[in-house]
Amino acid sequence: MDLFSQSWTALRTAVAELPDEDFARPSGCTGWLVRDLVCHLVIDAQDVLITLVTPADTEPTRDAVTYWDLAETPPTGDDPLDALTVRLAAAYEEPRLLKFHLDDVGSAAGRAAELAAPGLRVGTRDEVLAAGDYLSVYVLEWTLHHLDLIAHLPDAAEPPAEGLARSREMLEKIADSVFPASFSDKDALLVGTGRRAPTEAEKAELGRLPELAAKLPLFLG
Repeated sequence: MDLFSQSWTALRTAVAELPDEDFARPSGCTGWLVRDLVCHLVIDAQDVLITLVTPADTEPTRDAVTYWDLAETPPTGDDPLDALTVRLAAAYEEPRLLKFHLDDVGSAAGRAAELAAPGLRVGTRDEVLAAGDYLSVYVLEWTLHHLDLIAHLPDAAEPPAEGLARSREMLEKIADSVFPASFSDKDALLVGTGRRAPTEAEKAELGRLPELAAKLPLFLG
């Protein structure tokens, strides 16, 4: 629960500190500008709020690792929901309006997460999870999107080290394989999810782990 709050606060702070001109720069998400990604974060925050007030009375069907589905192909930005996000982001017109909405809804999502009992069962995407597992899902989500946010913004603050480490741990469980020790947590996440291609040195390291190399990249959905 603490890592959720830490990762989410860091991401919202990074958005709040962006100068207006950075909203028109590319993000690490295919087909999305920074403003589109920030609009997606608003939608994510709404999903957190909705899920935490949608209790379930059946046993969990997924946990923080099995929640994720793996796609066979990378996102292209052409999905109807992705296209809708782009149109919604453009409708804000001014970055300050996006910042305000993210701060408003995002703060509420953060408070809801702090109040949630870890064992509470909640429903989302026709699945049931314990609230603690559901919020752990978002540690990975926030961390990856923080990396997406700063992909072309070298002066922006990076995700918290604790969130990077926990996200790597979850990605390794999803892959059922451990990344080479020489990979930093950040590089494991970027290479592991196809956000960047491995360097020649990284390819050589992955070559020593054929089971892992055969699974990469992991397109999380």
